[in-house]
Amino acid sequence: MPSPSQLRLAAARLSRPPGSYAYRLSGTPQIFKSEPPPACASRTGSLNHTTFLSVKQQAAKMSTMQASHGHNQACCNIPPVVSKGYSAKGSYEEIDGFKTYVTGPSTAKKGILVIYDIFGYFEQTLQGADILATSSSEEYKVVIPDWFKGEPCPIEWYPPNTEEKQKNLGAFFGKNPPPGVAGKLPEYVKALKEKTGVQEWAILGFCWGGKVVSLVTSGDQNPFVVGAECHPAMVDPKEAEGIKIPLILLASKEEPEDKVKEFEETLKVAKHVETFKDQIHGWMAARSDLSDARVKEEYIRGYKTVLDFFAKNWKA
Repeated sequence: MPSPSQLRLAAARLSRPPGSYAYRLSGTPQIFKSEPPPACASRTGSLNHTTFLSVKQQAAKMSTMQASHGHNQACCNIPPVVSKGYSAKGSYEEIDGFKTYVTGPSTAKKGILVIYDIFGYFEQTLQGADILATSSSEEYKVVIPDWFKGEPCPIEWYPPNTEEKQKNLGAFFGKNPPPGVAGKLPEYVKALKEKTGVQEWAILGFCWGGKVVSLVTSGDQNPFVVGAECHPAMVDPKEAEGIKIPLILLASKEEPEDKVKEFEETLKVAKHVETFKDQIHGWMAARSDLSDARVKEEYIRGYKTVLDFFAKNWKA
């Protein structure tokens, strides 16, 4: 179990703006917008003890598969993306005791379970779920369970620039560890199959949710047929050894390049690993600034890439 100081440092990393540094100074994570750490600061690890690097260092020479801009026709019908004020197409139901966002056609025979990031039901994430449900010639039922029970991380806690915010974030991560959610998924999927009638499920996780994907798909009770991790937090190559299903990992410029590379090399299943080298951690979910044309373009391409991978690698 990571220490409170490691949790606070991980939170600081997730929230730092592009071009900034995250490091510990006298035991407290700090955010600095442009200057590198002073000599007295130690660049310590995140939850899996990886080293924090500047954004420019992390983006440099990322060794992953080349970006693929060609997608099969099953994945080329994404509707216009709404920059602000998106009106979600789905509805909320209770499944296995959890409020769950549900979207997609009632005739779908396949489903995608989305694990949101720590901010919960942000409109960028809901729009992404609707894209997954409506943009492919393959029909998907898409669900997002509310693991936080209506208490996601408040966006007001970012940046964690006060002792109170850091304490709150440490408590939040302590209350919501990824292994806890991973352990609930086999039973949740059983309830999901009964409720929806859909028997085959993929999983996609953002940030904190990406860690959940690694844990459940490398476990003995994995209920999914294909998986996706988008700008995942706490990348651990050791977990890749046990992953049993095809997996796509889309990294931002802020994930540690050495860990992403090692993760890719360790995977023994069908895979696609790609880094979106000019995008921040969170560009496909709550932290996505869809008013920025370049971010919107890569947001769309990210979802196209996931749908393409699912279409090619879905194996019951």
